[in-house]
Amino acid sequence: MRALASPASLKGVLSAVEAAMALAAGLREAGLEAEELPVADGGEGTAEVFAAALGGEWRTASVSDPLGRPVAAHFLVLEDGTAVVEAAEAIGLRRLAAEELDPIRASSRGLGELLLAAQSEAAGPLLVGLGDSATIDGGAGLLQAVGGALAGRELRGLCDVRNPLLGERGAARAFGPQKGASAAQVAELEKRLAGMEDLRPYADLPGAGAAGGLGAAIAALGGELVSGAELVLERVDFLGQARGAELVVTGEGTVDRSSTEGKAVGEIVRLCRAEGVRCAVFGGRVDAALTDVETHELSGDPARAADDLVELGERLGRALLGGA
Repeated sequence: MRALASPASLKGVLSAVEAAMALAAGLREAGLEAEELPVADGGEGTAEVFAAALGGEWRTASVSDPLGRPVAAHFLVLEDGTAVVEAAEAIGLRRLAAEELDPIRASSRGLGELLLAAQSEAAGPLLVGLGDSATIDGGAGLLQAVGGALAGRELRGLCDVRNPLLGERGAARAFGPQKGASAAQVAELEKRLAGMEDLRPYADLPGAGAAGGLGAAIAALGGELVSGAELVLERVDFLGQARGAELVVTGEGTVDRSSTEGKAVGEIVRLCRAEGVRCAVFGGRVDAALTDVETHELSGDPARAADDLVELGERLGRALLGGA
């Protein structure tokens, strides 16, 4: 019997690749044939997921972090010339210590610099993972850095949320607090975003508010905003791998209502349901179980995450074989 280990990352704990290895080890221990297919939705680790499934060559560029300090950032060039670039690599939350979070000052310039490096080294489209940024500048730094250099280049922004630029669900109000913004700063950031003339035509696009307004900035550059989960799963041939499997196991660090609102986990559940493939979901923490799919909560101890996934794989595998 065949199973597919297709987790997203457990942010700050395990990458999607590491989580898939642990799950698959447990499934094999139970006696199943298990394949590893880690997944992503445009957030941190998206390029690594592409590399695991499609290969490619890693490149490095020196760019600015959210506070303007030089950092080394990586991007992936696939065999067809497509470049996979992540906002998180240059201007991600992981680039800052908790006490450094400052969305009033944080700039997206480093992502613009990374895109310039990618477009000079890759001949094909630019895929930009927009998740997990530390910025809420509406892409002002990005737009200043690239100017007109990307004109005519195929550009896609991979969104893990569908939020608009402004309003209750917009970049400042929905995501400002998790990036360190106080209530007063959220109001200031909202005012700044509303005053950016270049973004106004794109403010209501689904995903415009992704990554502190980077979605709207990508659209202003002539790029297309797409569901990161849908694009990644298509490119790594998730359906081709899932068809014929007796079980697909997916999950992420926290399972909640947002898991079905643009995340890879929710898209996998939807595809498995449509194909009639059994699917199990795990979460390091489960704040809200997903509808009509079995959900498993891990211990919540980051130090035990890999062991938890091995044990879950064994348990699910034995249950499957026991019911065969």
